[in-house]
Amino acid sequence: MKVTVSGIPTCDTCRKARAWLTERGIAHEWVDLRAEPPSAKRVAAWAKTLSAKALRNVSGGSYRALGAEKESWPDARWVEAFAADPMLIKRPVLEIDGEPRAVGFKPGAWESIFR
Repeated sequence: MKVTVSGIPTCDTCRKARAWLTERGIAHEWVDLRAEPPSAKRVAAWAKTLSAKALRNVSGGSYRALGAEKESWPDARWVEAFAADPMLIKRPVLEIDGEPRAVGFKPGAWESIFR
């Protein structure tokens, strides 16, 4: 099983998620979204499985800077925006064997994933 966690190294939620994995002995690959922005194809896979709405980092400055028109954007426009600015993506994104499984970190939900 290959576990990949994508996020921002300064994100407290990402740190908690990675510590949670380490405490349970779950090896994982870390992807820094700033250093390695995801491709539109990868973001599209995340959006298809997890939903574009779930991927939105609504608490970030990048999201607020988009203006009111963002409320009417279709998923395809969100995918473009996520690929152009990874700060718009809620973190972390969890993938197992290349398949998106979760966005954000909720210990109970992650516990269910790794049972």
